[in-house]
Amino acid sequence: MDFRPLDDLAKKLAASVPEGLQHLRADLEKNFHSVLQSGLAKLELVTRQEFEVQAGVLKRTREKLEQLEARLAELETSLSAQNSIKKN
Repeated sequence: MDFRPLDDLAKKLAASVPEGLQHLRADLEKNFHSVLQSGLAKLELVTRQEFEVQAGVLKRTREKLEQLEARLAELETSLSAQNSIKKN
């Protein structure tokens, strides 16, 4: 994982500290970085590639479901027509 954006965010947070606490900036930046990294680790993120693979699987599954629904509707219509003929 690329931590540059995380480092940049930690630096920005440390830079936003009031003037009187600027001497703590380095410590705060390390702490911010640790907290952000820990928080991101808990999110159970996936890579773009993993996401794209799963999106493709989902798309194919939806297409198959639509095909099966259409086929089921055809069979139900056919069965209904056959039942109507038998009743007459």
